[in-house]
Parts: sequence; C-alpha cells; structure tokens
Amino acid sequence: MDRGSLAHDSGKPEDPLLEEGGKTRLLTREAQGSSEMGVAEGDDAVLTSGKGGSFGDGDRLDIETPETSHQISKDSWFQVGFVLTTGINSAYVLGYSGAIMVPLGWFGGVIGLILATAISLYANSLVARLHEYGGRRHIRYRDLAGFIYGEKAYSLTWALQYVNLFMINVGYVILAGSSLKALYLLFRHDDQMKLSHFIAIAGLACILFAISVPHLSALGIWLGFSTLFSLLYIVIGLVLSLKDGIQSPPRDYSIHSRSSSGIFEIIGASANLVFAFNTGMLPEIQATVRQPVVRNMMKALYFQFTVGVVPMYAVTFIGYWAYGSNVSSYLLNNVHGPLSVKAIANISAFLQSIIALHIFASPTYEFLDTKYRIKGSALAIRNLTFRVLVRGGYLAITTFISALLPFLGDFMSLTGAISTFPLTFILANHMYLVAKGHKLTPLQKNWHWFNVCFFILVAVAAAVAALRLISVDSTTYHVFADL
Repeated sequence: MDRGSLAHDSGKPEDPLLEEGGKTRLLTREAQGSSEMGVAEGDDAVLTSGKGGSFGDGDRLDIETPETSHQISKDSWFQVGFVLTTGINSAYVLGYSGAIMVPLGWFGGVIGLILATAISLYANSLVARLHEYGGRRHIRYRDLAGFIYGEKAYSLTWALQYVNLFMINVGYVILAGSSLKALYLLFRHDDQMKLSHFIAIAGLACILFAISVPHLSALGIWLGFSTLFSLLYIVIGLVLSLKDGIQSPPRDYSIHSRSSSGIFEIIGASANLVFAFNTGMLPEIQATVRQPVVRNMMKALYFQFTVGVVPMYAVTFIGYWAYGSNVSSYLLNNVHGPLSVKAIANISAFLQSIIALHIFASPTYEFLDTKYRIKGSALAIRNLTFRVLVRGGYLAITTFISALLPFLGDFMSLTGAISTFPLTFILANHMYLVAKGHKLTPLQKNWHWFNVCFFILVAVAAAVAALRLISVDSTTYHVFADL
C-alpha cells in the first residue's frame, strides 16, 4: 500500500505539507499487540539498505525526513533525557511549594503531583510513538498534526505552539531577572536598580547564549552545566529549608480559602501540576535523538519521569514542610543562611534559566534558520550575522515585553490553558486515536475519548480561573512594575 492509499483509507487527503528533504531507508516492524490502556508499542525503525516504498507489516518503507537546517538523529537518548530534565528542574521549581502545595495542601499536592507525573508520561509517550507515523519523520509538532488532520490543523497547531513557547520564553527572562534582583537585594537595600534593569541584563545574556549555540544538539556540555546549576539551587534550597524547618515552631498547613476565590486557586494550582512536566515541543526534541527514534525517546521519557522528577519533588515537598502556608512564590526568599550560599543559589538560578530558555526557543530558531537556509559552519559570517540580527531581535522583543509586563505570569496561565493542554493532552490522545484506531480495542478507544473530553473540561476550567486571576490582579498592573 502506498502513502496515497494510506491517506485515502484513513479518511484524510494526501499530506499537502511535504517539504523537500533527504530519505533514509528504514525497516519498520509493526508491534505485536498493545499495552494497557491503549498505548501500543511504537514502530521500531532500524537502518537498512535496499529499495522499498510500500507500507505494511514487515515491509520496507521510505521514512521521509523534512528539510531542516538543524541537526537531527545525532544525540543519545541520555542527552535527550537531560534536555527534558532541564525543563522539569528549571528555576521554576523554586516556586512550586507556593504555587502548588499551598492551594492544594499535603494530600492534594502530593497525590496531584504523582498523578500529573503519570498522566504526563502517558501523554508524551503517545506523541513519541507517532514520530514516524505514515512513513515520515515528524520533526515538528505542526508537521505531525498537519499529516494527521490536514493543512488547517497544521496552521492552528503552529500558532498554538509558538504562542505557548513565546510566553514560556518571556517567563524565563522574567525568572532570570528576578533571580538577579534577589541576588542584588542580598547585599543592597536601595531602589536604584529596578526589576526592569535586571530583566534587561538577563535578556542580553540570553542573546549572547543564543548566538553562541547554533542548535539544540549543540548544547552538549551546557546540559552538564545546567544540571550542575539545578543541583546547586535545589540542594541549597533543600538544606537551608531543612535547617529552618527543624528550628521553626509548628507550621500551618491548612488550606485557608474556602470561598469561590479558593476554588479558582485550586483549579489554577491543578493546572500548574501538568504545566510543570510538559514542553509542548516533544517532536522537536525527539528529532535530535538517534535511531531507533521511538525506542530511544521512550528511554529518555522514562529517565525524565523517574530520575528527573526526584529533585523537583524534593524541593517542592521540603519547601512546603519547612514554611507551610507562608512559603513564598520564590523559595530562596524564605531560606535563612550565609549570604554567599544564597548568592550562589540565585546565580545558579539565573544561569540555568538562560540555558532552559534556549531549549524552548529552539523551535523558533529552527523555523527561521530553515526558512532562510542557514546551513554549514556556525562561524560562517552569514550564519553568525543572521543569528546576531534575527535571534538577537527575537530575544530583544521578548526582553522588552518581559520588562514592560513583568506580571505576565497571570497571562501565562491563560496561555497554558488554551495551548499547553490542547497540545499535550487533547491532541495527543486524539491523534493517537485517529492514527492507531484500527488497532485499538473498543475499551482502548473509549479510554482515549475519555481523556479528550476530560482535558477539554480541565482546559476550560483553567482558562476561566486564569481570566478571573487577571481580573482580580488588574488593579495592580502597571508597565515596568518593580515586583
């Protein structure tokens, strides 16, 4: 059966979005059976030679690879696992005690985080198993959605993903600037330096890093530094929180607000549970992993959701244990200890935010580099000039918006509700249902439909909660606020 027949039989027109690119001969082995709750084994692909083109069990198949200026299939699953873990253990973890545990309490927070971990692993595994669906590598989320649904879904997914990633990048610039401000306030207590000044410094550092690292695979040793920085601020936060908790009187862990406001806070915290684990760019990260891409990506995901979540769990739970409902939205503001140690933690949070931002900006960089055919040596004058002007311009705009609207976290919650949930949970389940429906049992199909409907309801509730938060906080908004 050829690709045209496959598209016709599945009720979809032949893919209108094919781009020029090389072809790698691969042999696919369709899975035998399926695992619990509708997750079928992914199609393993191994390099082979020979002539092929048909699609079927045990047949040879041309896996088409779209054109891209960035490297693909170069990284080990272990390196990709560290890329994923960098996102989970970014400096955002220093706020989870306050953002998740305070509104939900011990029971809701602990159970919620465990459930969110399992649900996120499941949803990401669905997307990972579709990476070579239909005889083509889907190295971008929009490519996968377009292949399954058509051109309109391609455009819609593109818009949702890039708005989501842009808002995440804005958040990282604000976070990096806030870390610098916290460092400054350790040694000085004047008003000469405002948050906007620190955001500008953070933005400049992000620009320099973006110019220096041409693509995601080039992070290399920087992932090691990112892990070191994460360990520094997490370990320092843990040790100082433990010391404070041991020396402090009994803390208050009760959930104080029982009004309608408290309900919206609980909904917002529940949404934060899943935002913490998901990137909205899994196909772009999977594009960098070596063959067999499905098997190796699953190893990376298992690493992310086992070893990778331990530091996040530890700092979230111990921070809440130490300070109770009085824990702040930035844990390092609560801890007591030597100024030099707290300074190291804040510097580490600043530096790690720069590396994490680069990961979430990489789909934008890949699009621009591919569109303008930026290939070859990263140090070539044309390529270097392009990165200075284009990436520098993109991050300059990101930095300006971050400084102008440092309260954008409220709007980021809204963006997450209308983009992260659809990309990570709703689309993941529905795309898998459409692509693999002929192999699923009725029970498995019902399970996927349940997930689609459930997460639509959760996304709507999270959007309403975010809109209410914006409405309540709107009286305190002003441009270039020094928060």
